[in-house]
Amino acid sequence: MGAAELPQRHLNRRRVAACLLAPALGGLAGLAHAQSQLNQRAWPARQAAPLLTLERWEGAPWALAAQLGKPVLLNFWASWCEPCRSEMPSLELLATRHEAQGLQVLAVNYRETDAAVRRFIETTALSLPVLRDRDGGAAKAFGVRTFPSTVAINRRGQVLSIAVGECDWASPAARQWVGAAL
Repeated sequence: MGAAELPQRHLNRRRVAACLLAPALGGLAGLAHAQSQLNQRAWPARQAAPLLTLERWEGAPWALAAQLGKPVLLNFWASWCEPCRSEMPSLELLATRHEAQGLQVLAVNYRETDAAVRRFIETTALSLPVLRDRDGGAAKAFGVRTFPSTVAINRRGQVLSIAVGECDWASPAARQWVGAAL
Protein backbone atom coordinates (compact mmCIF):
# COMPACT_ATOMS: atom_id res chain seq x y z
CA MET A 1 0.00 0.00 0.00
CA GLY A 2 1.48 3.38 -1.02
CA ALA A 3 1.43 6.52 1.12
CA ALA A 4 -1.46 7.90 -0.94
CA GLU A 5 -3.54 4.83 -0.01
CA LEU A 6 -2.84 4.89 3.73
CA PRO A 7 -5.50 6.21 6.08
CA GLN A 8 -4.72 9.67 7.54
CA ARG A 9 -3.96 8.24 11.02
CA HIS A 10 -1.14 6.14 9.51
CA LEU A 11 0.28 9.16 7.67
CA ASN A 12 0.29 11.17 10.89
CA ARG A 13 2.12 8.36 12.69
CA ARG A 14 4.71 8.29 9.92
CA ARG A 15 5.24 12.06 10.16
CA VAL A 16 5.54 11.93 13.94
CA ALA A 17 8.00 9.04 13.65
CA ALA A 18 10.07 11.02 11.13
CA CYS A 19 10.10 14.01 13.48
CA LEU A 20 11.08 11.92 16.49
CA LEU A 21 13.72 9.89 14.65
CA ALA A 22 15.37 12.77 12.79
CA PRO A 23 17.84 13.74 15.55
CA ALA A 24 18.88 10.12 16.00
CA LEU A 25 19.47 9.72 12.28
CA GLY A 26 21.57 12.83 11.97
CA GLY A 27 18.83 14.76 10.22
CA LEU A 28 18.40 12.29 7.34
CA ALA A 29 14.75 11.74 8.16
CA GLY A 30 14.19 15.49 8.15
CA LEU A 31 15.81 15.84 4.73
CA ALA A 32 13.75 13.01 3.31
CA HIS A 33 10.64 14.56 4.84
CA ALA A 34 11.05 17.98 3.16
CA GLN A 35 8.26 18.55 0.67
CA SER A 36 7.55 20.69 -2.29
CA GLN A 37 3.86 19.81 -2.00
CA LEU A 38 1.72 20.75 0.95
CA ASN A 39 0.02 18.15 3.14
CA GLN A 40 -3.09 19.93 4.32
CA ARG A 41 -5.72 19.22 6.89
CA ALA A 42 -9.05 20.90 6.30
CA TRP A 43 -10.75 23.17 8.80
CA PRO A 44 -14.54 23.66 8.78
CA ALA A 45 -15.38 26.26 6.12
CA ARG A 46 -15.66 29.87 7.32
CA GLN A 47 -15.15 28.87 10.94
CA ALA A 48 -13.40 31.45 13.06
CA ALA A 49 -10.06 30.63 14.62
CA PRO A 50 -10.12 29.85 18.34
CA LEU A 51 -9.61 32.99 20.42
CA LEU A 52 -6.13 32.60 21.82
CA THR A 53 -3.87 34.70 23.93
CA LEU A 54 -0.29 33.47 24.07
CA GLU A 55 2.80 34.82 25.75
CA ARG A 56 5.50 36.24 23.49
CA TRP A 57 9.05 35.09 24.10
CA GLU A 58 9.72 38.60 25.37
CA GLY A 59 6.85 38.15 27.83
CA ALA A 60 4.13 40.48 26.49
CA PRO A 61 0.79 38.83 25.64
CA TRP A 62 -0.21 38.27 22.02
CA ALA A 63 -3.92 37.92 21.20
CA LEU A 64 -5.19 36.41 17.98
CA ALA A 65 -8.36 38.51 18.25
CA ALA A 66 -6.23 41.67 17.94
CA GLN A 67 -4.91 40.47 14.57
CA LEU A 68 -8.16 40.89 12.62
CA GLY A 69 -7.42 42.50 9.27
CA LYS A 70 -4.01 40.79 9.05
CA PRO A 71 -3.21 37.39 7.56
CA VAL A 72 -1.49 35.12 10.11
CA LEU A 73 0.53 31.93 9.88
CA LEU A 74 1.06 30.11 13.18
CA ASN A 75 3.87 27.57 12.90
CA PHE A 76 3.82 25.03 15.74
CA TRP A 77 7.31 23.67 16.46
CA ALA A 78 9.56 22.12 19.07
CA SER A 79 13.35 22.34 19.34
CA TRP A 80 13.73 18.54 19.44
CA CYS A 81 11.98 18.21 16.05
CA GLU A 82 14.54 18.20 13.22
CA PRO A 83 11.95 18.94 10.46
CA CYS A 84 10.89 21.97 12.55
CA ARG A 85 14.49 23.15 12.74
CA SER A 86 15.15 22.72 9.03
CA GLU A 87 11.91 24.49 8.04
CA MET A 88 12.63 27.72 9.98
CA PRO A 89 14.89 29.45 7.40
CA SER A 90 12.22 28.93 4.73
CA LEU A 91 9.57 30.40 7.05
CA GLU A 92 11.77 33.41 7.79
CA LEU A 93 12.21 34.03 4.06
CA LEU A 94 8.44 33.74 3.59
CA ALA A 95 7.86 36.32 6.35
CA THR A 96 10.32 38.72 4.75
CA ARG A 97 8.80 38.28 1.28
CA HIS A 98 5.26 39.05 2.43
CA GLU A 99 5.93 41.60 5.15
CA ALA A 100 4.65 44.46 2.97
CA GLN A 101 1.36 42.59 2.52
CA GLY A 102 0.92 42.42 6.30
CA LEU A 103 1.58 38.70 6.67
CA GLN A 104 2.48 37.74 10.22
CA VAL A 105 4.48 34.53 10.55
CA LEU A 106 4.77 33.45 14.17
CA ALA A 107 6.72 30.53 15.62
CA VAL A 108 4.63 28.88 18.35
CA ASN A 109 6.78 26.76 20.64
CA TYR A 110 5.06 23.69 22.00
CA ARG A 111 5.49 23.06 25.75
CA GLU A 112 9.23 23.55 26.17
CA THR A 113 11.25 25.14 28.94
CA ASP A 114 12.61 28.66 28.76
CA ALA A 115 16.14 27.20 28.55
CA ALA A 116 15.26 25.01 25.55
CA VAL A 117 13.61 27.90 23.69
CA ARG A 118 16.50 30.26 24.48
CA ARG A 119 19.05 27.70 23.24
CA PHE A 120 17.09 27.24 20.01
CA ILE A 121 16.80 30.97 19.36
CA GLU A 122 20.49 31.54 20.08
CA THR A 123 21.81 28.62 18.02
CA THR A 124 19.58 29.26 15.00
CA ALA A 125 19.49 33.08 15.15
CA LEU A 126 15.72 32.80 14.75
CA SER A 127 14.23 36.17 13.84
CA LEU A 128 10.54 35.22 13.73
CA PRO A 129 8.43 36.33 16.69
CA VAL A 130 8.20 33.42 19.13
CA LEU A 131 5.01 32.65 21.04
CA ARG A 132 4.80 30.18 23.93
CA ASP A 133 2.21 27.40 24.05
CA ARG A 134 3.31 26.39 27.54
CA ASP A 135 0.41 24.03 28.31
CA GLY A 136 -0.29 22.83 24.74
CA GLY A 137 -3.73 24.48 24.75
CA ALA A 138 -3.21 26.36 21.48
CA ALA A 139 -2.03 23.23 19.66
CA LYS A 140 -5.02 21.34 21.04
CA ALA A 141 -7.43 24.10 19.95
CA PHE A 142 -6.23 23.70 16.34
CA GLY A 143 -5.96 19.89 16.52
CA VAL A 144 -2.18 20.02 16.01
CA ARG A 145 -0.56 16.67 16.77
CA THR A 146 2.26 16.66 14.24
CA PHE A 147 5.26 18.98 14.23
CA PRO A 148 5.78 21.17 12.42
CA SER A 149 2.23 22.21 11.57
CA THR A 150 1.31 25.62 10.21
CA VAL A 151 -2.14 27.18 10.57
CA ALA A 152 -3.22 29.75 7.94
CA ILE A 153 -5.67 32.39 9.18
CA ASN A 154 -7.11 34.95 6.79
CA ARG A 155 -7.77 38.65 7.43
CA ARG A 156 -11.29 37.85 8.68
CA GLY A 157 -9.91 35.62 11.44
CA GLN A 158 -10.98 32.39 9.74
CA VAL A 159 -8.76 29.31 9.61
CA LEU A 160 -8.25 28.35 5.99
CA SER A 161 -6.39 25.08 6.51
CA ILE A 162 -3.46 23.55 8.32
CA ALA A 163 -0.22 22.46 6.63
CA VAL A 164 1.01 19.31 8.34
CA GLY A 165 4.72 18.49 8.30
CA GLU A 166 7.79 20.23 6.97
CA CYS A 167 7.31 22.42 3.93
CA ASP A 168 9.47 24.29 1.47
CA TRP A 169 7.78 27.68 1.82
CA ALA A 170 9.24 28.87 -1.49
CA SER A 171 7.56 26.06 -3.47
CA PRO A 172 4.68 26.81 -5.88
CA ALA A 173 2.25 24.81 -3.70
CA ALA A 174 3.20 26.80 -0.60
CA ARG A 175 3.01 30.13 -2.45
CA GLN A 176 -0.51 29.27 -3.60
CA TRP A 177 -1.51 28.19 -0.08
CA VAL A 178 -0.13 31.41 1.47
CA GLY A 179 -1.73 33.47 -1.32
CA ALA A 180 -5.15 32.30 -0.15
CA ALA A 181 -4.47 33.81 3.28
CA LEU A 182 -3.24 37.09 1.83
